[in-house]
Amino acid sequence: MNEQAPPVKTGDIVEVSIESVGGKGDGIARVRGFVLFVPNVKKGDYVKIKVTKVLPKMGFAEFVEKLEAKPKEQKYATFSREEIAHEEKQQPQYEDSESFGDE
Repeated sequence: MNEQAPPVKTGDIVEVSIESVGGKGDGIARVRGFVLFVPNVKKGDYVKIKVTKVLPKMGFAEFVEKLEAKPKEQKYATFSREEIAHEEKQQPQYEDSESFGDE
C-alpha cells in the first residue's frame, strides 16, 4: 500500500480555517488535505489549534486562540498607476547596439 504519513503530529500547533461543522458540532479543518476535528469553533473561524490525536486518516485538535481573518489570496495582483510608474522608472535602460562583436 502507498499510504502517506499524516502532515501533522500530536502536539503540533497550526493555524487553520474552519471549513464546516460536522454532525456532532465539531469544526472541520484541513491541513494539506488531512482532516482535523476541532470542538468549540464555528464555520469560517480562522484559529490556532493544537493537535491532540492523530489517526491514519484523520485527527483531533483543541482550540488555542481565535485569529484575525486570514486575508484572501488574490489570483491576480492589482497595482496603482503610481506603483506601475515607479516600477518602470526602476527598470534599467539599455542602449540598442548594432555591434555584434565585429572588429
